Amino acid sequence: MISYTIYKNETSTEWVTFVHGAGGSSSVWFKQIRDFQKHFNVLLLDLRGHGDSKEQLKSAFKQKYTFKAIAEDIVEVINFLKIETSHFVGISLGSIVIRQLAEMHPNRVKSMILGGAILKMNFRSQVLMRLGNTFKYVLPYLVLYKFFAFVIMPKKNHKQSRLLFINEAKKLYQKEFIKWFKLTAEINPVLRWFRQKELNIPTLYVMGEEDYMFLPSVKQVVANHVKTAELFIIQNCGHVVNVEQPVIFNEAVIGYLKKR
Repeated sequence: MISYTIYKNETSTEWVTFVHGAGGSSSVWFKQIRDFQKHFNVLLLDLRGHGDSKEQLKSAFKQKYTFKAIAEDIVEVINFLKIETSHFVGISLGSIVIRQLAEMHPNRVKSMILGGAILKMNFRSQVLMRLGNTFKYVLPYLVLYKFFAFVIMPKKNHKQSRLLFINEAKKLYQKEFIKWFKLTAEINPVLRWFRQKELNIPTLYVMGEEDYMFLPSVKQVVANHVKTAELFIIQNCGHVVNVEQPVIFNEAVIGYLKKR
């Protein structure tokens, strides 16, 4: 089972489960724990190969990673904890994992908060993925990861997010990075399906105004998924909205969840 941490709220029966992105860990949510715990029970997860899940999953090196398998890792935890339903909050690639989980187990997902959501790979991100696939066995993964971080989060005010994710990525094994990177081979058909199909689950997209690679496609999807989807844009903010603008992020998300 992947590693998890619980912060209980004795006055609430509602759960919020946080899912980090590739190369991160549950520590990327450190600016959310205190505020969310005032209102909800909080579950933090370390996805396979990340954070404290790294040591437990050395045997998983032989497996091919899929979004379905990673989503099932999360379901295993909430089953073990006897959590019937939860709100799910994800950042970056974690947003894809949550959307996959909702596809497979819609009855377990009360709402989805998708921060820095990835719904379509634009031309620049497609080029990045091809470069990464070409050099993933040649260059140290940290060189690639730093390059990706600077392309996705290029501005001065994105520096804290860049450093946080680079420092977390340092804890990965090279083999683990390659396994996650190979997920990009299945990402386009998965995202195409997600864009086409609207689930009957309340969904809030929280995007940075400066998230130039991913914001345009999210705007299009929200315009099409009018029954369930809402968009909240944070000004002067890049991809990792919960780290760059935590006060605004927390207020917007908690306000949304309390209405569900």
